[in-house]
Amino acid sequence: MFTNTSPVGAYRGAGRPEGNYYMERLIDTAARQMGIDRIELRRANQIQPDALPYAAPSAQTYDSGDFPAVLDRALHRADWDGFAARRADSRRRGRLRGLGLGQYLEATAPPSQEMGGIRFEANGDVTIITGTLDYGQGHATAFAQVLADRLGLPFARIRLLQGDSDQLLAGGGSGGSRSIMSSGSAIVAAAAEVVERGRQIAAHLLEAAASDIEFNDGRFSIAGTDRSITLLDMAARLRAGVALPEGTPASLDVALVEKSPPSAFPNGCHVAEIEIDPDTGEVFLDRYETVNDFGVLVNPLLVQGQLHGGIMQGLGQALLENTHYDESGQLLSGSFMDYAMPRADHGIGFGFASLPAPARTNVLGVKGCGEAGCAGSLPAIMNAVVDALAEHGVTHIDMPATPQRVWQALREARG
Repeated sequence: MFTNTSPVGAYRGAGRPEGNYYMERLIDTAARQMGIDRIELRRANQIQPDALPYAAPSAQTYDSGDFPAVLDRALHRADWDGFAARRADSRRRGRLRGLGLGQYLEATAPPSQEMGGIRFEANGDVTIITGTLDYGQGHATAFAQVLADRLGLPFARIRLLQGDSDQLLAGGGSGGSRSIMSSGSAIVAAAAEVVERGRQIAAHLLEAAASDIEFNDGRFSIAGTDRSITLLDMAARLRAGVALPEGTPASLDVALVEKSPPSAFPNGCHVAEIEIDPDTGEVFLDRYETVNDFGVLVNPLLVQGQLHGGIMQGLGQALLENTHYDESGQLLSGSFMDYAMPRADHGIGFGFASLPAPARTNVLGVKGCGEAGCAGSLPAIMNAVVDALAEHGVTHIDMPATPQRVWQALREARG
């Protein structure tokens, strides 16, 4: 059929936030209907640390994590037990206050193939060649950290070349929170190949057996002596045309294809606290805490940025964003003003804590973080909205919980 309606495509999380939203809303609803504390219902159904690795019915195997500890830390940071006093204060001011929780577990992208390329440039720089693509995640920084750690190179001399099909052997792009696992693992493999090549070259340059050559902090040396050569000096000598024995690598440049590691399972807990103005139906986010297990954090600042972005996207989906057509098919939300994208004043200072259980599925122990903010924020915010409205008999409201919908739900509940 022909349609004038907006196309639908993958959004941050590509279905995982919505699936998690259904599960977490169901848990709160079941707890309310059965008269069970919603936290205790979650605790009763959590996989315990001593049950890991855990073969899930989905045919995935959860390799690491401590889900009860993540929940407990989040409740403590959010001052869950002090909520009653804050709700009473809101009542005195004529406001409704709600507290919501959203735990999540994600399966990051399945394995594929990724290029690990390292090239030593004529100006002394070192270029990483990768098939993942940075469109705001900060790959250049995180990948450089991985390479600098493995090869002892100056951070400022590392460059990133991405998405160049003329130079790629393989590459799956970015998506599914896979980049640090896929490209990171490929960079580690390529760095190991650089060291192996360098060891053979250093054996000739330093006149020693390859088995006596050690590599540490960017320098090859003969074990037990002070004779050494840095990796960058070696690359410069190779460019100058040093004579090498037959069978010795003529370059330190590496271009290999590495099979990406299996999926990892980032997980965490978000706690949102909101106020509602019953006269207008407007929802105000007042407090927000998160505790997350992203495995090893290569760059904590980048991780927090990813989480903040994901929470804001989830907030927009939960409270604001809506594609609306009138009865004639005319789009009424054709601009971001009408569609209501979240703005800076919709957010607050999001609390962040890390409780990492390193992944056992990849060499870096990382799990991915790009979509987790959205997966946790949808249920946390909507559970908080329903918690505030439940006192008036409202036990469910669809996203987005716009002022009009909230106001209408309260009017209908009051008769």
